[in-house]
Order: sequence, then C-alpha cells, then structure tokens
Amino acid sequence: MTRQAFDRPSYALAADLERTLGDPYAPSGPFSWSETVEHEESGALPPGAVDLIRSWGFAQYLVPEVFGGGLRNLEQLVLLTRSLARRNLTVSVMFGSALLGVNPVWLWGDEEQRARVARGMLDGDLACFAVSEPDHGSDLGTNGTRAVPDGDGFVLTGEKWPVGNATRGRFVTVYAAVEGIGSSLLLLDKQTLEQGSWDNHPFVRTVGLRGHDLSGLTFRGTRVPAGALVGRPGTGLAGILQVLQITRTAIGALSIGTMDSVLRIALRHAQERVLYGQEIYRIPVIRRHLVRSYLDLLIAECTAMPVARSLSVAPSRLSLWSSVVKYLVPTLGEEVTQEAGRVLGARSYLREGVASGAFQKLQRDHAIASIFEGTTHVNLHSIASQLPAVARVADRPAPGGDAVLRRLFDWSDEAPVWQPSGRALRLTNASEDEITRGWEPAVAQARVIAERELPAPVAGALLKVLGELSARRTAFYLPIAAGSLDAATAEGQDRATEHCVHHAAASCLYTWLYSFEQERASAGGTGWLVLVLQRLLGRLEPTAELDESLFPWLEELMLSSLDGPEYFSLQAVKAAAGVAEG
Repeated sequence: MTRQAFDRPSYALAADLERTLGDPYAPSGPFSWSETVEHEESGALPPGAVDLIRSWGFAQYLVPEVFGGGLRNLEQLVLLTRSLARRNLTVSVMFGSALLGVNPVWLWGDEEQRARVARGMLDGDLACFAVSEPDHGSDLGTNGTRAVPDGDGFVLTGEKWPVGNATRGRFVTVYAAVEGIGSSLLLLDKQTLEQGSWDNHPFVRTVGLRGHDLSGLTFRGTRVPAGALVGRPGTGLAGILQVLQITRTAIGALSIGTMDSVLRIALRHAQERVLYGQEIYRIPVIRRHLVRSYLDLLIAECTAMPVARSLSVAPSRLSLWSSVVKYLVPTLGEEVTQEAGRVLGARSYLREGVASGAFQKLQRDHAIASIFEGTTHVNLHSIASQLPAVARVADRPAPGGDAVLRRLFDWSDEAPVWQPSGRALRLTNASEDEITRGWEPAVAQARVIAERELPAPVAGALLKVLGELSARRTAFYLPIAAGSLDAATAEGQDRATEHCVHHAAASCLYTWLYSFEQERASAGGTGWLVLVLQRLLGRLEPTAELDESLFPWLEELMLSSLDGPEYFSLQAVKAAAGVAEG
C-alpha cells in the first residue's frame, strides 16, 4: 500500500476545516442542509455560519504569509474554498469577494496600505472590488467614476454597482478615472471617509446567493487622500485584468465544491430510491449519469489545481490558463448539476425533501460561476485572442517545460509560497504554454509506460484514446497557426472552446504521469485516465464511447466515498489505487 494520497499540510488543513463544518446531512448546525435551506428561504445566512468560519480562522488565509497572514499559496486557498463551497456557496462568495478586493493591495500596494489592510482582514473586516457601473457593466474602457485632484488628495464622484460586499466591506478598491493621470485603482477605508459624502445601495435581490451582500456605492464629492492610489498611476485597467487572473482561477473551487455536493446528493438518492423493484442506481441510464458526472469532476480538478499552483510556479501563464479554468470548470459544473437533476427527477424541482431541498439552492447559486469575473464569452474571447501565438508553437515543446510541468502536476509536494508581485503577472501569455506544448512528449512517455507496465486491455484503450486525441489536436492547431483568427467571431469562440478541451486532456495526462507513478499499474490507477480522456474526446466527437469495462472499479470507489469524510476527488482515486496495488 502506498502512503496516503497527497499527504501534505494544505490537505490536512482542508480536512480540519471539513471536520469543523461537519456533516451537511446533520439535522442541525450552521452548515447543515436543513438550516441552510431554511434561512435561504428568507434571504439570510444561517445564524452562526460566518462566526464559525471566522473563529476557525478562515480570514487569515486571505492574507499572504509575507504580510502576516496564513495564505501560503493559491492551491491552499482553493482547497479550503472547495470545502466551504460544497456546503454554502453564499458564504464562499462573501470571502471570495473580499479576496478580490484586497488582491490589488497585495500585488501593488505600498507598505502602509498592506499593513493596514492585513490588520483589518485578520480582525474580521471584509473588502470589495468596486469596478462595475450600472450603465457600463464589464465595459472597462468606459469609466464614469471620476477623481479630481484637490489639495493633497482627490475628490471622488460616481456610482459603482453591482458590487459584492459593497455594504459589509470596510475596504473598497475603486476603479476611477483620475484627472490628469488616467484610470487608476484607489484604496478607500470607510472608517476614514467623511460621513454623508457617500452611501450604500440596498442589497440586490438575486436568483441565487440569497443573503449575499450584492449592493453598490455612490460617491458624492468624497474626499480621498493622495495615499489611496494603489500601484502606478494610470494602470488601473491593466491592474484589473491581472488581478482577475487570480480570482478566475479560484472560482474553479466554487464549481468543484458544487459538483461534489450535487453528485453526492444524487448518488445517495439513487441508492435509497426504489422503483420497479430495485434501487434506481441499478438502472443503466442512472448509473451513466452518475459515472459521467464523477469523471467530469476529476477533469475539473485536473484542470484547476495546476493552474492554482501556477500562481507560485509560473504566474506569467495565468493570462491564458486562468481563462481556461474560468470557462471550462464552471461549464462542467453546470453539466454535472444537470446530470444530478436528471437522477433526482421530480425531486430536483422540490424545495424540500431530498437533502432538505439543498439541490435547488446549489443549482441556483452555481449559476453565478459562469457570469462573474468575466462571463463565458469574455473568457473565450481572451483565449481566442492568444490562440494564434500558441498554435504556432504547439508542436514544439517549451524550453524547460518538463521542469515546469513537474512542479505543476506533481502534487506530492506543496506549491511554493506565493510572493505577491504585480510584475510577475502579464496581460498575454505570448507562446508560454507548457501545458499545450508538452502533449506530444507526454504521449510518447505514456506509450512507453503502456507497453512496459500496463495490462494489455488498459494499455490498448489508453493508446487508442491518446491517438484519437492527438489526431484531433493536430487538425485543430495547424490551420490556426497557418492563418488568422478573429477572437470576436463565433468561430473564435468555438476554437477557444476546443482549445480548453485539449488543455484539459493534457492536464489529465500530466497528472497521471507525475502524481500516479506508483499506482499506474494497479487496478484503477490508469483506468480513471482512460475514462476521463474518453469523456473529453466525447466533447469533440459525440460518437465517442466510454469503456464500460472500466466502470466497476470507479463505481465501487464512488460508493465507498459517499459517506466518508473525503471529497469525491483524485485524492480518493490515488488512495484507492494505492490500496489495490498493495
């Protein structure tokens, strides 16, 4: 038997949070389904939920270690957020909005700004990122909020809406057009602003995330000190685009947490519900919905986790990779939620009953994942605009690529500690995309492993799906490299969508190569890879089929994890494969 999968401090920390939050099926408690849904009905958070999270110390993981907090890296925060999100997305988004609000300070703030914000956050204060405006939405090139120099500071006028944590947040990072300087970011502390010169809007009533502070701010000649400027004057737009790379990646945790919960609810229901003389799990189409959902969750995890690690390993790649995560992982989350709804049938439409009616809350809450921090279309546009540069070198491995890939995909070691620096982030990847460019060497390595180590049926299935994906990949990148691609067209969006599939397939392959070295030859140690690659191929070729001979091991793992403390995850896959090997 191999040692416990991914036995590292970040996973131990997430496990401690899991124990603190407790079983969502418990009859009571601030993170039980019953209390969550009950208070959701009135647009409120369960009493004690936020206090429990704060007393556990979640806020310290929004402040980097270098500034006195506990945040070591983005991977750590993704694991914690996933655990929180699988119980209550509303609470998760509250802290996520706070992270977005203070990240510009961590990246570009001066010593005084960082120290003041760190103290406040560690004491339980929240923050917000005031960018959107009622008439301009995500059109960041149009900024109606103005700051006019006045004496030793500025006078701020304008309206920001809708903004997460706008009312509850103490710290406000505002995107404003500063006269004589250009669009910039300003850090405001509500405790020091002149009363009566600003006010908050009422909370917006939303379909999901009921109880979340989604409101706004209006500034009416608000005096702001000169020291409020964050980073270099006039770089506000670039700063927004860069800081979003971090939170877009972290949003993957919200979707993966949701997938875990809706799959768990559906699987439990499939075991307990009896129709036609048998539990409905025995109905083939029901099993197919559940297995496909589990595979999609594994794909999402393989895609999101290395990009989270890249903030510490290769931050300049985030301009492309974060958009891949932001498009693909919420999309998978939406599809898994739909599959779970099909398993639940009529029960998916009820606001009570199965899991106290939590499914409908999860479904409504998760709808925001594809919208905020750049919609699906915005992220596909970002990917498409960078595709020609990537396609031109897609068949050439990146120099030093193997070292980068190992640090991203070998999860036996912690990701390096994040040293926040705005200079490390870029607006485009250029051709720096080790994940795309490393495919062919990885396939060659997998071929050798298959021939030397794997049972013939699994080896044959692996080589077949790798060959099919390689052929699709070549046919995809060659015309883009030879021609041009207009990112604003429907074709550009379609091309970006397919690129995300190739990125995810490569991520799954690297995860197997670097994190499953000891388990590859065991039962399930390679079968999971074959199935996720076949599942991804099915996104490109609808006639592609899953190898159902590989289902039994995976199904047994799903069922054994149902009532356990661990996630549905690669961690469980690796641990089970290690047991089989032993």
